[in-house]
Amino acid sequence: MATITLDSIRAAAEAKYGSLDIELGDETVRLLNPLRLAKANRDALLAVQSRLNAEDDDADQGELLTEALRLVVDGKTKADKLIKALGGDLALLAEVFESYVKGTQAGEASGSDA
Repeated sequence: MATITLDSIRAAAEAKYGSLDIELGDETVRLLNPLRLAKANRDALLAVQSRLNAEDDDADQGELLTEALRLVVDGKTKADKLIKALGGDLALLAEVFESYVKGTQAGEASGSDA
């Protein structure tokens, strides 16, 4: 039977389910893959995504996207910096979240081929 190390398992998980990294000045903001989030944050993210996709929901899209980013960014301080840099611009919020969703779907899809 083959033997693997925990470090090799971590490396494989990072390669398959890595983050979306956004350079923000001299810092990097990591948006964690949903599988790398705490269960409470995963559940909250699913709820936010459901509201974003609901056609009859009168919720503010900017607020929902901001909430989603707060759930997936690795660290409150970095989430605050990213959100401040985006300046409430709905197009920027949507573009970041769309990149995040596409990136996590690509990771999941490539993982399912193995």
